[in-house]
Amino acid sequence: MNAVCSVNNQNSTKMDVVNHKEIKTNWYVITGGPCTGKTTVVELLAKRGYVTIAEQARHYIDTQKIKGRTVEELRSNKEQFQLEILNLQIREESTLDVNKVAFLDRALPDAMAYYEFLGLKYDDRLIAMCKKFCYQKVFVLDRLPLINDYARLEDEQEQIRIHTLIIEVYNRFPCPVVQVPVLPREERIDFILQNL
Repeated sequence: MNAVCSVNNQNSTKMDVVNHKEIKTNWYVITGGPCTGKTTVVELLAKRGYVTIAEQARHYIDTQKIKGRTVEELRSNKEQFQLEILNLQIREESTLDVNKVAFLDRALPDAMAYYEFLGLKYDDRLIAMCKKFCYQKVFVLDRLPLINDYARLEDEQEQIRIHTLIIEVYNRFPCPVVQVPVLPREERIDFILQNL
């Protein structure tokens, strides 16, 4: 059965349910709103020898900062910013071996949550790619106190809204979603690995 899409408003298409995916992967998604510890968790998994994929938004910001652009400048055109991140995420997921166990710091459905948060219409490629890959499990990290940095500009209300949208989006897909409680760093890793 294909995805059922309904128009949420003129600026946004909301995908309601996906009951079938084309490709089953061995990928695990580490996700959650801003400041949930995703990057730390993925870095610790890499130190334990697992294949990991970095968050594409932060990667894009870092590469653009080297070119002299500011985060405010990058984010001033919300649609272009999301499109650049989407291009990177599509490239990553399209070239990753579906048979290899890997942990992704965010995945394509996260983009859907951000598109909804920003009131943007989904890019057609985003919808197609989200129908394509089925993740082994999605680990949603519980929120930590918000600490802004050079790449993270959201306030606490926005953090909560994005976190909620991410959970809602992943629950539309046929992949198991596991909530990861706030724990000391290594215990969070152990919790994830015990729940693969």
